[in-house]
Amino acid sequence: MTNSQATVFIIDDDADFRDSMQWLLESTPYNVESFASAQLFLDQYDGRSGCMLLDVRMPEINGLALQQLMRERDIRLPVIIITGHGDVPMAVNAMKNGALDFLEKPFDDEVLLRLVDKAMAEAGKRFSEQNEQRELQELYETLSRREREVMELVVTGNSNREIAETLGISPKTVEVHRSRVMSKMRAESLAQLVQMHSRLTL
Repeated sequence: MTNSQATVFIIDDDADFRDSMQWLLESTPYNVESFASAQLFLDQYDGRSGCMLLDVRMPEINGLALQQLMRERDIRLPVIIITGHGDVPMAVNAMKNGALDFLEKPFDDEVLLRLVDKAMAEAGKRFSEQNEQRELQELYETLSRREREVMELVVTGNSNREIAETLGISPKTVEVHRSRVMSKMRAESLAQLVQMHSRLTL
């Protein structure tokens, strides 16, 4: 992920604050997009990597509710909570829900810029992990039903003979299926196959 592709998404119902954040962040190498509500962001988000500056207190969908919706939709943007006076307990709850950090208004611009850089580094990591997960899932989809059955039994520690008895096939056939599983999943060892299996959404 390059800086030119990474976007800072600002979600805040205060137009003046959005404008000031947009102006501040235009000094960075990142794209900047702002939204007046959580719903507008959800309607327009297209899967790009980046981070989010999120107001915790907003009408309709507040910051905590948006975090929940992002989890449900597998949107893995690192979130920095922006909070006003009196909203610190909400900001703490947002941290418990996975926010990276929170800032209380008014805050120092340099502190925000440092946090955005930190969030972007985390975003790059999450984006790579998400791509790897997608590729892994696609490899799994190439397995036949029988190959998936063999894989399930292999990763739980069954020998070829035990798998053959369980599935009612010959050990030689198990060996062929097992070899195909390793090849299709691009696994170089049994340990790697076990690790891959643990990351799959079955």
